[in-house]
Amino acid sequence: MTESNDTPIQTEEGDERQHRRIKSFVMRAGRMTEGQQKGLDQGTPLFVLPLADAPVDYDQVFGRSAPRSLEIGFGMGHSLLEMAAASPEQDFIGVEVHRPGVGALLNGVLTQGLTNLRVYDCDAIEVLNRCIADNSLDRLMLFFPDPWHKSRHHKRRIVQASFAELVRSKLKVGGILHMATDWEPYAEYMLEVMNVAPGYRNLAEDGKCVPRPAERPITKFERRGERLGHGVWDLKFEKQP
Repeated sequence: MTESNDTPIQTEEGDERQHRRIKSFVMRAGRMTEGQQKGLDQGTPLFVLPLADAPVDYDQVFGRSAPRSLEIGFGMGHSLLEMAAASPEQDFIGVEVHRPGVGALLNGVLTQGLTNLRVYDCDAIEVLNRCIADNSLDRLMLFFPDPWHKSRHHKRRIVQASFAELVRSKLKVGGILHMATDWEPYAEYMLEVMNVAPGYRNLAEDGKCVPRPAERPITKFERRGERLGHGVWDLKFEKQP
């Protein structure tokens, strides 16, 4: 999903210019199905949140205080819908820039009558920086982000030292950063980043990856990969005091 923030830099002449942060996602056009369009039309006013200029009071948004998870890049929303439906006692926030995916998720929310899920349809780094209060999330999930395979594109990967630092600031003490990938070199890369990120503890007994957690739903894509012999690697890191 995302990494995009405008940061002013000072030139030698003293003029301020805008330096655009490298984005970890590409906006993809996609044909909208009738159900996805219905989800956008009917679900946006009810469940899509605008970018705010100050931390949002999600207790007020959801009408209660509950354990809260945020997923970055939920794709077509199947896993997030399943998790929200299976855990009505928890609240979920999803972030995705792909409009058909947002529409599909909203259509599912409407169809299933879920009340414990809200959505941002914009850059996740902007959401974290502007909307999420420090020390407020119980869990942040990043499932199957774009690995940007080519070396020259590694700078576009969302998992960087700055991302780990930002996520840690938003997690409660004891909160979990849960990542999953189906590309082993990316899993190794994420481990390299997270093992030197201050303030985290790897929950894997061997210091590498954890067994697939039961709370992460298996997608159709993942099942197809398993049939072809492809692996999936889950990483869990806990915020330390």
